[in-house]
Amino acid sequence: MTGPHPPEPFLDGFDRILVDATTTGRRLTRDELESRRALGAQAAEAGRGWRGLVRAHLAAGREGRPRDADPDSVLAVVEQAVDAFADGYERAQRLVIRKEEAARREFIDDLLHGRGAAGRLAARSERFGLRPAGAHVVAVAEGPEKYDETDPVPRLVAEELFGRFENRHILFTTKEGRMVCIAPADQDEVLTHFAQYVRDTTGRARVAIGRPRPGPVGIGQSYEEALNALDVARRMGLDEPLLRAGDLLVFPVLTRDRQALVDLVQSALGPLERARGGAQPLLDTLTAYFDTGCVAAATARRLSLSVRALTYRLARIHTLTGTDPTDPAHRHTLQTAVIGARLLDWPTRPLNPAEAAP
Repeated sequence: MTGPHPPEPFLDGFDRILVDATTTGRRLTRDELESRRALGAQAAEAGRGWRGLVRAHLAAGREGRPRDADPDSVLAVVEQAVDAFADGYERAQRLVIRKEEAARREFIDDLLHGRGAAGRLAARSERFGLRPAGAHVVAVAEGPEKYDETDPVPRLVAEELFGRFENRHILFTTKEGRMVCIAPADQDEVLTHFAQYVRDTTGRARVAIGRPRPGPVGIGQSYEEALNALDVARRMGLDEPLLRAGDLLVFPVLTRDRQALVDLVQSALGPLERARGGAQPLLDTLTAYFDTGCVAAATARRLSLSVRALTYRLARIHTLTGTDPTDPAHRHTLQTAVIGARLLDWPTRPLNPAEAAP
């Protein structure tokens, strides 16, 4: 035999198997193969690289073979041993990856929902490539369909993000059918690229970006702001593909005191329900009027009405509510009430009398 080979813990017993099997020309036994699989699993769990392990097997086969051994016999033994070793290695590696992925998703869930103490979240952050110090921002993409991380679209988005921003300490996941990207607050280009790439990939996605929030706990706050922005966009009929929570702060302010908002809508717009055809046509008229900057001709075109018919509707609103939408002094109250009606989904969803002031 040649000189001694440096001991390799994950080749334990291979020299004995090599000598015995090449001397007799036999195949490896079931127990021997199982021992290789077990060592392969241990190597994967220890994080050992596959290339170095294969080199170690080849070196052991070259240096540990009997001098008069048939090269084909030696090669056959090494091949069987490496094949069994690879089987155990790959199985364990898949299990490690699944465990790591489960831990990563659990960590991101805890971040997004603000679960766990700030110190514990910070301690776990470094493990998953997130710097706990400083502020972060969350972007949420809502596509034409619901996704999870095994779907092609999220995989493409993840590959693009981590390929383009490899060292930016970002996180990506799917949550409740949406795609979520977390990035440091000073890297807005990551989130804007995420938004653009999602829109390009899906064709018609909408992305909302929360405000910068400090520390790991702030990530959950930014996430909630992004979700609220998406909800506001749906209720208000906003068609912007990119929403920033900081630009929509008036809506959370309005909904913070729900009872006051219900009271405003009921007081300012409730009388419209007495109109023939109900409140909806006149509410749509007010919505279009305010959305066009109170320009009668533009409003009439949007509603496919004549200016005369529009004028009649505005006069009818004045008669029913006592508030003139064409009067700047009255306009603010009506416009705020119209926004409130859209946020409350009124009149489709009736106002709860218990929420209104007596």
